[in-house]
Amino acid sequence: MWPFPLRPLAGWGLTVLRVIVGVVFFLHGWQKLFSWGLGSVAGFMSQSGIPLPGLAAVVVTAAELLGGLALILGLLTRWAALVLAVNMLVAILVVHLRHGFFLPNGFEFALSLLAANVALLLEGGGKLELEAQLRPRQAPQAAPAQV
Repeated sequence: MWPFPLRPLAGWGLTVLRVIVGVVFFLHGWQKLFSWGLGSVAGFMSQSGIPLPGLAAVVVTAAELLGGLALILGLLTRWAALVLAVNMLVAILVVHLRHGFFLPNGFEFALSLLAANVALLLEGGGKLELEAQLRPRQAPQAAPAQV
């Protein structure tokens, strides 16, 4: 038992996870697009045996950039988390698994990101999601009349 009440903070842990994971993916997408360039990303994917490497480079870059931004903002959190979880599963199976568990080339980091996205997919994005602010507010339901 915690020495102080944490109940009021429930949901904020998911918010921290969502925003940090979103920043990581957004910056990886940014790096692919603006530092490496799609040609280099496609070249890497071709060497990794990924079919249609040019298309795959665009899809992965867009998924990371836009999915990361969606997580940061808390928009379509579960959908973004699903796309990014699949992205990490493919990265693990195609690129990292053959290098073992540990970094720099192993799958430990990708596995952590996969787990974080699965958590966000299952639990949602926590407090302070922009998506929640955009939902129409429902009027309180009246109690059914007693007969």
